[in-house]
Amino acid sequence: MAKTRELRRRIRSVEKTRQITKTMEMVATSRLKRAQDRVVGARPFAQALADVLGDLLDPDLEERFPLLRAPAGTPGRVAVIALSSNRGLCGAFNANLVREARARVEELEAQGSQAELHVIGRKAIGFFRFIGRPVASQRQDIGDRPTPEHAEQVIGPLMARYAAGELDGVEIVFARFVSALSTPPTRLQVLPLRAPRRAGKRVPYYILRPSAEALLEALLPLYLRTQVYRALAETAASEQGSRRTAMKNATDSAGEMIDTLRRSLNRARQAQITQEIAEIVGGAAVQGG
Repeated sequence: MAKTRELRRRIRSVEKTRQITKTMEMVATSRLKRAQDRVVGARPFAQALADVLGDLLDPDLEERFPLLRAPAGTPGRVAVIALSSNRGLCGAFNANLVREARARVEELEAQGSQAELHVIGRKAIGFFRFIGRPVASQRQDIGDRPTPEHAEQVIGPLMARYAAGELDGVEIVFARFVSALSTPPTRLQVLPLRAPRRAGKRVPYYILRPSAEALLEALLPLYLRTQVYRALAETAASEQGSRRTAMKNATDSAGEMIDTLRRSLNRARQAQITQEIAEIVGGAAVQGG
């Protein structure tokens, strides 16, 4: 009797857990659609901007802009922007990101560079605080709905420091959104800016007003902000995809556990009924004898 009562209690508990994970799966699916739309919407603009820069840039112009100049030799100080989410329950998503960021920091230090860590997301902040890693800056307010203004706030100060010679490089570690099931952690060199090269021949007959220098002065910071915004948007979409996958797996596992518990309950009830019948038959035999 006690065993069947315990099994019923466990079944009710797992059913409530399954309701929660199923609801979280549905919420993540809804948020994933919106986040994926932001990623898809940002890609054409980023590609068009890269094509324009690829047509404008040439070696003579590249020497005139600090954002395009690579430091000679081993970089002295490199800023690493580590992205993560503010919430958990998304499988190994955050663990993969912080592992990649930590590996990149250690790699830079092994090469003789000084790594300056900038962390975005509560999970990465908690991890680096736990291991005692100093953090130059941290943010928890961006969440899963990044905007171009957020990207400007992230890259703007670092861009100014790089142009002033205080930094020799800026990199970002983010989750590249391939699909809801594939969100690999990715490293992207933001500065020095690698001039995008257009495939094939350059488009002739540009009429430049104002000059190419003036256009590049406005387009290069815009291109950097676009790169950072894409990293933020893809990380947000990857978070929702990972959470949906994790919650679906949890829901399926809860269903399998409920089936197993119900089979155990049925066997326990059958054994109990069999025992009661045997006791009744035994009692009747004793009275009849």
